[in-house]
Amino acid sequence: MNQSANPNVRMLAGECYCRAVRYQVADAFAYALNCHCSNCRRTTGSAFKPFAGIAREGLAVASGADNLMIYGEVDAHDAHCRHCGSLLYSVVRDGAFVHVTMGTLCDQPSIRPSAHIFVGSKAPWYSITDDLPQFQEHVTRPAE
Repeated sequence: MNQSANPNVRMLAGECYCRAVRYQVADAFAYALNCHCSNCRRTTGSAFKPFAGIAREGLAVASGADNLMIYGEVDAHDAHCRHCGSLLYSVVRDGAFVHVTMGTLCDQPSIRPSAHIFVGSKAPWYSITDDLPQFQEHVTRPAE
């Protein structure tokens, strides 16, 4: 993990349910969202996946790398613990970013999810009750 850009960045700890895999990630996330797509729902077993995105080099597996189960390709995959199944992070955007599942963080990040995405495919039994913006698919920017 490259901390040389800002050595004062606070590091957060994260781990899977059985603690066989532990990671560290810089508290320098670029964005955080709640994803309601069917893939995120299936891989987490939940109504949606709260995640925080950061450049890939911002995350490092601290212990248990041999316990990771990678589902997908080198530059686009989900990383689960092979023992308990916890989804720890997803490598996205052609391998440039990771989406850290916020539920696996042990420490409190400074960022909070700012929107709900892929609500067009959200679980029909779940109602979104907060005031965050909702997008049918991915986040779209307002017309300028």
